[in-house]
Amino acid sequence: MNIYLLAVGNKMPDWVNKAYHEYAKRLNADCQLKLIEIAPGKRGKNADLARIKLQEGEKLLAAIPKGCLVVALEVKGRAWSTEELAKQLDGWLHSGQDIALLIGGPEGLSNACVARADVKWSLSPLTLPHPLVRVLLSEQIYRAYSILKNHPYHR
Repeated sequence: MNIYLLAVGNKMPDWVNKAYHEYAKRLNADCQLKLIEIAPGKRGKNADLARIKLQEGEKLLAAIPKGCLVVALEVKGRAWSTEELAKQLDGWLHSGQDIALLIGGPEGLSNACVARADVKWSLSPLTLPHPLVRVLLSEQIYRAYSILKNHPYHR
């Protein structure tokens, strides 16, 4: 199974790339994490943020690989504990279906992305910096996977 992390934003700090790749490489062939970066819209002094959010959403939707279950990272989504995430991951692994996790830009996901989602997941009611979300997601996916494989990492 592939888990595609579709994220608006590029040119991340080196620490973000290192941390993301460290957790992604720990996963086995039966569960791989793959990053797809979506170039953000240009935000300037008088930028039309609603239009930019809409365009970023269109790019995200176009980048979803065929046949994926779509999970929107959305503050109004359902929060999962690590153990609940492990159960979700177990279900996804047994379904044989690839997963696409959508992370919006600074203004969040477009309405079209949220509407397209099969599942809405909230990491926290807090506003998190997008670079940190990549690291947090990759670590939590690895942690959930380690629970399923009875690996001691979760202790």
